[in-house]
Amino acid sequence: MNIDTIGYNAGLVWNALNEVEAIGLVQLRKVTKLKDKELMLALGWLAREDKLVISEDENGKNIIVSLAQE
Repeated sequence: MNIDTIGYNAGLVWNALNEVEAIGLVQLRKVTKLKDKELMLALGWLAREDKLVISEDENGKNIIVSLAQE
């Protein structure tokens, strides 16, 4: 996997997050159809650019992501 692929996948994730208020990782993986490794790299890309808000659900078992407000 190269940097261009990771950037492309980050775009897929950003577009998916732009359609919803917040989403869990399992649902995000289904929507984007990315493999776990691809999703994690794309999320890391977006997090590094301060594009994400990352939180946990009430149980602390699931990670919830949403786009940061600009």
